[in-house]
Amino acid sequence: MNKQSMDITVTFHVHQPIRLRRFSVFMIGNYAQTDYFDYEKNRQIFLKVAYKCYLPTNKIMLDLLDNYDIKLAFSITGTFLEQAELFHPEVLESFKQLLSHKKVEVVSETYYHSLVSLFPNKEEFFEQVGMHKEVIGKLFKKSPVLFRNTEALYSNEIAELAYKMGYIGIYTEGWDPILGWRSPNYIYKPPNCAISVLLRNYRLSDDVSYRFSARWWNEWPLTADKYASWLAASEGQVINLYMDYETFGEHQWQETGIFEFLMHLPKEVLKYEHLNFSLPSEVVRKYKPVGIYDVPYPISWADMERDTSAWLGNDMQRVAFEELKKVYSFIKAIPDEEKREKFLRIWRYLSISDHLYYMCTKHWADGDVHKYFSHLATPYDAFINFMNVLQDLKEKIKPYLPSHLACHL
Repeated sequence: MNKQSMDITVTFHVHQPIRLRRFSVFMIGNYAQTDYFDYEKNRQIFLKVAYKCYLPTNKIMLDLLDNYDIKLAFSITGTFLEQAELFHPEVLESFKQLLSHKKVEVVSETYYHSLVSLFPNKEEFFEQVGMHKEVIGKLFKKSPVLFRNTEALYSNEIAELAYKMGYIGIYTEGWDPILGWRSPNYIYKPPNCAISVLLRNYRLSDDVSYRFSARWWNEWPLTADKYASWLAASEGQVINLYMDYETFGEHQWQETGIFEFLMHLPKEVLKYEHLNFSLPSEVVRKYKPVGIYDVPYPISWADMERDTSAWLGNDMQRVAFEELKKVYSFIKAIPDEEKREKFLRIWRYLSISDHLYYMCTKHWADGDVHKYFSHLATPYDAFINFMNVLQDLKEKIKPYLPSHLACHL
């Protein structure tokens, strides 16, 4: 008996934050510039990952696209694209070649990889999504029809916002407490609108992105034929594999065999007649939702809790987030359009979610992941540095505010 056809979508997230420079309390009000960002640190990290991941992986992906019937999707942040152009234009050109391929589609997100979808006022959220869609059209000549919010942040409200912006599908985590007995390998919908919800199969995705080189794992070593057999044995309509692109060469070093795994995987998967690689937009158009994915409060793909605690889980993070929102409201009140836009651009770099991520004080495996990504010594250093920058920015904003507002900043 032949197995029912199963679609596989493979989506990669590509992001690099723009990290802050060291900014002491003594610099507040005494710093003439508004360049709060560590150019050299950002350059060093970008180039390291470029040579370990972006350039070799893009070459492999292009070869696989040309030689196998596979399809890929990418969500790629505006801050990544800016740094690629600035630090290594060859990286940007390689992504142009890759993302312009006819078997590749691009997924929308916020330009600055921010948490603005959690703001009560959604104006900035719409602005950043629009900015991202514009740059994707300019660089890759594509117009995304699917949306994936920062860190897969999702709720019924966020799904409705994406639907109102015209997207036909939205990504999030296939999280057991919400799914219950159900499988992530189907298309669902929210209770409040007609957008299709694609659920990340976190187990199969994390087998590659997280556990691939883990010698404590009882399935180590993971080979392409073994992984393909797991896909083939799965039930449902579609398996959505979603992982950081830096999995290849950066999080999982070349020495682990990750590139060999990647190069052999399409061949092994396509040995199974019922398995097909598809674009996310294709499966959304192919399948009707089988049920409701009801998420009244935001979830994400981060940490064990799969909620917002990776960025808003402690008092430091919540204070920083509230202050960020406050400063935004004052910037929007600056009458001078040129000054308003100047400070808004700086603020948007401060809205990058990674700044709050570095302030996380969790322990065990989650804590280790936060430490791995942070360029600062401790979460407390990250908080103090961020708040010092915000305070200096406030000092620079005050002269341009109406007097009745400046006294409240």
